Amino acid sequence: MWLYNNEPLTAPPEKAIGFVYLITNTQNNKKYIGKKVFHFQKTTQKNLKKKKVKVESDWKTYTGSNDDLNSDIETNNPELKQEILEICYSKSSLSYIEAYHQFINNALIDSSYYNNWISVRVTRRHLTKYKIMLDESNSI
Repeated sequence: MWLYNNEPLTAPPEKAIGFVYLITNTQNNKKYIGKKVFHFQKTTQKNLKKKKVKVESDWKTYTGSNDDLNSDIETNNPELKQEILEICYSKSSLSYIEAYHQFINNALIDSSYYNNWISVRVTRRHLTKYKIMLDESNSI
């Protein structure tokens, strides 16, 4: 179960795109930082017409994309601590914030993390909404 501010999250906040998370394997204390979207678009076809529909992702049961983490889960069935670090309202901020948390935690250098690589491509223009949100929260 995903915890956000130490409370279970059962439904996405309105207009939220996804979240950046920290999963901790409580057996060996290894961690994984990643991101997950709440919904994705799927194209369906009916009567030769294509239509995009919004579909909920598997976010409630998701355990990350790392092969080593998933192998540990499959082999040892550890208890996992699943924490949401930040809720994001754009795909760009989701990617930026994931990389930010991976870098500040030295997830590639520290052997207590499962993370094996960091990949992000974000421009200043992508983060306009995120910057406005940060400015507003800092002025309170």
